[in-house]
Amino acid sequence: MIFDIKKYTIHDGPGIRTTIFLKGCPLHCQWCQNPESMSFRPERLDRPSRHFYVNSPWVTDRMTIGKLISVNRIIDEIMKDTVFYKASGGGITISGGEPLAQIDFVDSLLKVCKKNRLHTVIDTSGYADWACFEKIRRQTDLFLYDMKIFDRKAHIKYTGVDNTIIFENLEKLIATRAKIAIRFPLIPQVTDAVANMRAIGNFLSKNKIREIDILPFNFLCYEKYNRIGKRYPFRSSRTTRSRIESTVKEFSKSGLSAKIEGWA
Repeated sequence: MIFDIKKYTIHDGPGIRTTIFLKGCPLHCQWCQNPESMSFRPERLDRPSRHFYVNSPWVTDRMTIGKLISVNRIIDEIMKDTVFYKASGGGITISGGEPLAQIDFVDSLLKVCKKNRLHTVIDTSGYADWACFEKIRRQTDLFLYDMKIFDRKAHIKYTGVDNTIIFENLEKLIATRAKIAIRFPLIPQVTDAVANMRAIGNFLSKNKIREIDILPFNFLCYEKYNRIGKRYPFRSSRTTRSRIESTVKEFSKSGLSAKIEGWA
């Protein structure tokens, strides 16, 4: 079950990529940029979408988000752009939602990608059984791994799930020597607390992670919430340049080199 396929993406791993967005996620982050990714089922929009997926063949019609698709159908689409992958060092990224929630499908897709010598990236929250990572890690060239909130109770409050397994899986994944890029969503008055950044920075430093990608908050997704009949609690929130700069400085105190993703 997917809700979109985006071509020529440049923030989902190295080079020019095709990103497949799987539908369904066990987390319900209150700031989620893709609220249509949470449910594992197709969803009806309150109004026809004029700005999102308007030209997308992966949406059944302008009132429905979500479509079942085969591995072969995705591969056919991916292989149209191999010239761009080769020229830029790109490939495919499987995102979501949570890709590991559809692990058998992801495993099959990755195997075919590797047969075609494509660079593969998994964008994950880390919230899955370790067996899921074991199943796909040899076919995955890079894991984009989210680190949101260190405090367990706060993580439950804002995402709906316990974060214990997320930190445990990251430690196990590091031990396998997998290539990992840590991503930190900078959410006003949630993840941007100094105590939270220090705790995450210290945890990563202890585990010999030296880099972190900061994802600045983007409030423009509120229209998606309106169209699927949900309230977006962060509509009035903003991230400033100075706040981003102070975040970079805070992580540097833990020995982390921070990179800003998707900020103009």
